[in-house]
Amino acid sequence: MHIDVGTVLRGTVCDLYSNLVTRPTGAAVRTAIERQVTEIGAPVVTTIDFSQVNLLDFSCADEIVAKLLLRYTSDGGPPGFLTFRGIHEGHIDPIETVLERHALALVSWHEGEAELFGYVDDDERDHWIVVRDAGPVATEAVAQTLGVTVSFAEAQLARLVHRRLVMRSDDGYAVPGVVHGSSGPLPGNGQAVQ
Repeated sequence: MHIDVGTVLRGTVCDLYSNLVTRPTGAAVRTAIERQVTEIGAPVVTTIDFSQVNLLDFSCADEIVAKLLLRYTSDGGPPGFLTFRGIHEGHIDPIETVLERHALALVSWHEGEAELFGYVDDDERDHWIVVRDAGPVATEAVAQTLGVTVSFAEAQLARLVHRRLVMRSDDGYAVPGVVHGSSGPLPGNGQAVQ
């Protein structure tokens, strides 16, 4: 599922608007996104696309990015995964700030490559990179690559799954949105969800 934040913003606030500023604007956009995700019902990988957003302030980053991630990563949160794309240089500071404040992290796609933003320790980052580069990958292969015990790798991967930064399948662990055998994100149907 692909949600274009710029389209949601224009449909929610103003048809000619491409800036995410003020907390009420962010809350309105987040509510519209949550409604779209709820309508789908089944657990999916949802990509939140900021490509058409020019300006993103801290309050909107908190309302949209942090609150969506908090909902997904809480115990009993909705099934599925959130990934992001279209995050540009002007978005990074507000997003990184709210991620650090809430001890959150996210997967963002940029030019076909997954990146990890936010609050992660070195062990989580190392395990995530192995999964990104080799996934789908078994716990034993991750442990061997990093030179750690299988039980240590298992614990780190479980943390990443709980934080919704990797997903587990019968084939092993993978970064959400990766097509098996491909380094790029899942292809969309060419249509933004509005």
